[in-house]
Amino acid sequence: MEELLRIAEENGIDVEELVMSVIKSRSGDPMSTIKLRIELAEKYLAEAREQLGKGDAVQASEKAYKAAEEVVKALAEKLNTKEYQQAVKEGRWYTYQLSSVAARYDWSRRGWSSAYLLHVWGFHEAKLTIDDVRSYVVDVEDMVTRAKEFILQGSL
Repeated sequence: MEELLRIAEENGIDVEELVMSVIKSRSGDPMSTIKLRIELAEKYLAEAREQLGKGDAVQASEKAYKAAEEVVKALAEKLNTKEYQQAVKEGRWYTYQLSSVAARYDWSRRGWSSAYLLHVWGFHEAKLTIDDVRSYVVDVEDMVTRAKEFILQGSL
């Protein structure tokens, strides 16, 4: 399985997006992948909190980023944005698309900005302390909460 995933990645195939596409096409529920992305965001956020508790700033950073990424993708799909349409067409997302979608609301822009900072400086560069990470995760937590209210219930 790992070899299959490696080969897919080398060939520019985003396996996660491919699976989401199949789920959406077969479920009959237009909200199926949106709901799934929110569930994934909650799962990643719980994992970020767990890593914070363990004092692992690097892994907490990446899990918080993954939570925000799923929220932005769910938002894009819910709003049927041009970024979403492009990602579906190309079978993958680019960071600039996620940033563009996140810029639509204060809560998503703030959460995405904090998550991207965590991704770069907390995960890739490993320069943030656990306290730094904890302070940025608060914005991602707020983002996930607001996304659930807005995307699933239609209100802010």
